[in-house]
Amino acid sequence: MPPKITASIVVFKNTPKLVLAAVKSFLDSSPEGILFLIDNSPQNTIGKHFETEKRVNYIFNNKNLGFGAAHNIALVQSQEMGSVYHLVLNPDVYFDKKVIPELLNLMDTQSDVGLVMPKVLYPDGRIQHLCKLLPSPENLFLRRFFPFNKKFDRTNHIYELKFSGYDKMMDVPCLSGCFMLLRNDCLKKIGLFDEDIFLYTEDIDLTRRIHKHFRTVFYPAASIYHIHEKGSYKKLIPFLFHVKSVVTYFNKWGWFHDPERELINRATLIKLTQ
Repeated sequence: MPPKITASIVVFKNTPKLVLAAVKSFLDSSPEGILFLIDNSPQNTIGKHFETEKRVNYIFNNKNLGFGAAHNIALVQSQEMGSVYHLVLNPDVYFDKKVIPELLNLMDTQSDVGLVMPKVLYPDGRIQHLCKLLPSPENLFLRRFFPFNKKFDRTNHIYELKFSGYDKMMDVPCLSGCFMLLRNDCLKKIGLFDEDIFLYTEDIDLTRRIHKHFRTVFYPAASIYHIHEKGSYKKLIPFLFHVKSVVTYFNKWGWFHDPERELINRATLIKLTQ
């Protein structure tokens, strides 16, 4: 019998302690789930920690394929196995065993939901505002280079949907790739991660494509913890990857002329303010 849910974690030079917490979170909350651990690191330093775990399929790529391309390896196998759902999970995430059953219940009872993300918290309990409108170049430029400029607070307040209070279920066109519970039948229709995007905006692209055909839902009744170090804000190479991914995304969907973006964002705001 195929597993109801599979999951994938992509690692790149992550510490075993960090990865173990994410792996344990999934295995403890999904007694029959299968996890794919995809290693983009230059050396295999993680695999030995999971040699005896039968529900972990460790895949060492011996090179950095990028976030989306690495997850696609697992997504293809998940669909071949006949799994109903697949969870894309960051290695710096952890949660209790009630989270996945609660989200699966939502997906089982609402077949029009293609993607769901729970409430995401910092380890100290502060909320991470990871529900967003589809970004414009202005949104990403201001957030990257003027993150603490109060002049742009109102723009960011709307872009991150902070006015919603993050206290009710809502349909959102842009959800974070740190935790994406996906319906495989949905992905068969719209496709997997765009492998032209190496890192950082692949979750925006995938959520957008899903949102056009299925509901993409924020579900705050379940919550997870995300360490979220924001590597592209601290190191040059991740920053360059971030810039390249932003360029790739806007080349694909449109920079300043993107009528679909305007329609989706307007419809989202109208629904959330009714």
